Amino acid sequence: MPPLTQKAETFSTLVLEVFQLNGLLLQAGDRLSAPAGLTSARWQVLGVIDHGPATVAAVARTMGLARQSVQQTADALASDGFVEYVENPNHQRAKCVALTAAGRRALRKVELAHAAWADRLGSSLPPRLLAAAVEGVREARVRLEQDLAEEGRSHEG
Repeated sequence: MPPLTQKAETFSTLVLEVFQLNGLLLQAGDRLSAPAGLTSARWQVLGVIDHGPATVAAVARTMGLARQSVQQTADALASDGFVEYVENPNHQRAKCVALTAAGRRALRKVELAHAAWADRLGSSLPPRLLAAAVEGVREARVRLEQDLAEEGRSHEG
């Protein structure tokens, strides 16, 4: 592998930190959501459809995940009574996933636990550092989205 520039090295370090952070966040999410009978993945799907029923494809796009993995999670949530499939007024075949009363109760339980956890961890960091981290990660995400869109366009034509 050729040597990296300082900027490439720093960006690569950021990527590795985000990967590690993601793994830790999933572990923490599993702990927060377990008392409600959920996992991080299930919690995320419920959080998306809390705003209203959506197709599995729309949930997957929102979460930045593969449709198939969201389909498996939605099917498991339906099997456990947290969601139900409802008619989609915009499409005959693609049903929407909607929260059930049990799903809404589970989600609210996790949200309460999340609020206390986020307050505890957020209070442990200097506000300026936390704000700078959010700004930096957001900007990196925007640039990556742009780069992926440009790559997609270059492969289309």
